[in-house]
Amino acid sequence: MTRNEKLASFYREHLPGGIIEGTMLKGPCPFCKDKEGDKAGTLVVYLGARSYFAGYFRCQNRCVPGGFALHFARLSGLDPATVPGYDPDRQPYAQSLKFPSGNINQEINKYQDKLTPNIEAYFARIGVGTDTLKEMKIGYNGRYIVYPYFMQNGKCYTAHCIMPEDETEHFWHGDQSFATNGLQIFNLNDIDHCEDGALFVVEGEQNLLCLRELGFPGIAVTNAADLRSIDIRRFEHINTVIMVMNHSPESVEAARAFAEQVGFKVRLLQWPSQLKRGFNLAQLAEENLENFKAEVTRMVNGSRAFSPFRSPGHEYDLLMDKIERQLSESYQSLSTGMTRYDGAVGGIYGINIIGGAPKAGKSCFGIQLGTEIARKKMPVLYYDFENGAQKIYQRTLSRLSRLPVDKIVSSVLTDEEKSRLEIAQEELQTMMQFFRVVNDRQITPAIMRRHIDFLRHETRRDDIIVVIDSLHKLPFKDFSEKRTGINAWLREFESMRDELQVGFLIVSELNRQESGRYDGVPHMGLFKDSSDIEYTADNAMIFLPEWEPIDIKEETERVNALWLVASRENSPGLISRYRLDFPYWGFSEIEE
Repeated sequence: MTRNEKLASFYREHLPGGIIEGTMLKGPCPFCKDKEGDKAGTLVVYLGARSYFAGYFRCQNRCVPGGFALHFARLSGLDPATVPGYDPDRQPYAQSLKFPSGNINQEINKYQDKLTPNIEAYFARIGVGTDTLKEMKIGYNGRYIVYPYFMQNGKCYTAHCIMPEDETEHFWHGDQSFATNGLQIFNLNDIDHCEDGALFVVEGEQNLLCLRELGFPGIAVTNAADLRSIDIRRFEHINTVIMVMNHSPESVEAARAFAEQVGFKVRLLQWPSQLKRGFNLAQLAEENLENFKAEVTRMVNGSRAFSPFRSPGHEYDLLMDKIERQLSESYQSLSTGMTRYDGAVGGIYGINIIGGAPKAGKSCFGIQLGTEIARKKMPVLYYDFENGAQKIYQRTLSRLSRLPVDKIVSSVLTDEEKSRLEIAQEELQTMMQFFRVVNDRQITPAIMRRHIDFLRHETRRDDIIVVIDSLHKLPFKDFSEKRTGINAWLREFESMRDELQVGFLIVSELNRQESGRYDGVPHMGLFKDSSDIEYTADNAMIFLPEWEPIDIKEETERVNALWLVASRENSPGLISRYRLDFPYWGFSEIEE
């Protein structure tokens, strides 16, 4: 049996004479007989299988507060174990609160007797009748409407007094300590009555009265800002919390902050954006009283759960956007232009980590890949902790002009060399709008995110490349061990990759082997100080020289082999061999 079928069976058993009418069970109220002089009314139980209020009952005579099955069992003196879904191990919410000996119950009764026809007419314009006012014990002190705030013990210690037609004029009457510290909850006891069911949470007592007139259970806070002081454990046993705040950014923000704590059970009702600021349920009722219940029902059915997940429709749209983005010119521009490299890993997408021995040319290789993408007017952030911006720009100028750096800085050039240099300088100047070098050794993930946002905005490009040279030179001030700091940075890079569509090229150091050398068979264990690289990297590569970096002669041919040792989507193996274009600070792929 479904839960709804179990609930229907429970109520039929304990409501003799009940008759099913559509999605409702109706029968003589078993509680009215306890009220002297009251004629037995009809108890209505809502049983719509898809309704948030399935299992909610209320007496049309309002002899007892409505609620869900556990509340029905308590009122009937039934064993709670007979209630469908009852959890015998559940701990009820207990508040450590000492109630004072005095209360204002008698004053509240006097204020009720002072309700005038004018005040009743004031509420009638928003559809709230005298029965609801009586049920909620609303009163009038001759100038202010009095909303009593009863506690769980049935006593009232404070009341909110609001001027009719001017809600900005108000004050608290009674014990002021019950108007703060999370106790400022109007109709508080409905939380207990709605255990294992649904409950409205609204802003403003008057708005709650509109819902109570329709038969819905709920509580109210005087202002959305009061939500932050309410103990969310009160709602632990509520299945669905339906929030209706007034139409303002402040109220929505407060509701979202509350929902983040309560969790997925919260549903936020959305107001149409064109409505005026501060619009609320009472105004909706006043403007469209005839259709008010239908409008509230529509809003509830269209409400969105406060979910840690995107909606399926939005998730699908994002997937389609990403597929379309991969076909865009911008995305295709993230390829390096090196045929074998792009064929092996596709370009610089995701997190790409290149490990290399000291002085093996890994920084030179990283600069070349980064600047080649920037030449295609794609934004590149180059975080340099090795060479300094001046060297990076000079080496790039050398590669573009095919002039040695010492020749460029000597200014002793032939006319043909000057022409090449001028063309390269113009190209570098254009490229530098897209290529930014950062030498800040106090960089943090938050600052890096701001850099990314700025350059994307400045270049009007969605895709961006971040080069880190090198991983082991990043600041780790919050960590006592470098390994811990590196792994923390890798987690941040994963987050940026997924949230900001960032491609990373990260230069890493290698472990020295027992022989004291860095060569040998490439494998993941060669990466230094991080066990997380194998889990983080979309592509992990090792850049090994086939020459001796320590004892190098100018005429020596310098060839490096780039190995893919781990990849999420590509087959490991030799990517290509690269010849250093000495002395122009670049590499060229060797066609084999």
